[in-house]
Amino acid sequence: MNSARSVLALALVALPAALAAAGGVRAEGGENAAPKAVVELFTSQGCASCPPADAKLVEMARNPDILALTLPVDYWDYLGWADTLADPAHSARQRGYAEARGDGKVFTPQMVVNGAIACVGSKPEEVADALEEARADDERLPVAVSVDVAGGEASIRVGAGAEAPAEVWLLAVDREEEVAIARGENTGRHAHYANIVRGMVKIGDWTGAEARFRHALAGHGDFHVVLVQKRHDGNPGAILGAGRSDAR
Repeated sequence: MNSARSVLALALVALPAALAAAGGVRAEGGENAAPKAVVELFTSQGCASCPPADAKLVEMARNPDILALTLPVDYWDYLGWADTLADPAHSARQRGYAEARGDGKVFTPQMVVNGAIACVGSKPEEVADALEEARADDERLPVAVSVDVAGGEASIRVGAGAEAPAEVWLLAVDREEEVAIARGENTGRHAHYANIVRGMVKIGDWTGAEARFRHALAGHGDFHVVLVQKRHDGNPGAILGAGRSDAR
């Protein structure tokens, strides 16, 4: 293992202890399994530098203290291979993050941690630094969230907090996908993905008081995720809380 990979591995090992006490979540099975960080990877099957970041996201998805999500984008489709998992909503979300941060940086592979900290997803040192910054934030994911799924409907509880207002979003997520790429920069590769977002819908607003929501599922997925997220001039901002229906 090279030194860069060692830095990232140490950061991921340290994350659970350093990010402790973010608030409990009652998930299916009654486990206390609140994630301590949300990592979103914006990636593309047409991007030659994305496979290492995709592999890192697969690794991160195994850590129950990190809610790792893959959001394939469509803006490289013109290069000769249309990403089979891409959603224009993911591209719009990534642009919104860039506008909210004020840096205008939109590229692949890009990771965004807790809706606020961006880094190059294929550079282990940058990913480790982003996780370290999230770890040092005393206000990280302070809002408790739980989600249960039954009968095609999600039942959601959002705890009380002082960070309101914010929006409540429901995501459908596939646990894993493998794609054979026949054209473009990754011709001949078999791409492997974890926790691919397949649908996303706003289900309500959070005012700071404990709230409960019921909503039809946001699409077909192996599990569902709820994010409580600030808005910044109409763009997605800091994530205040997160839960998943299959919390471990």
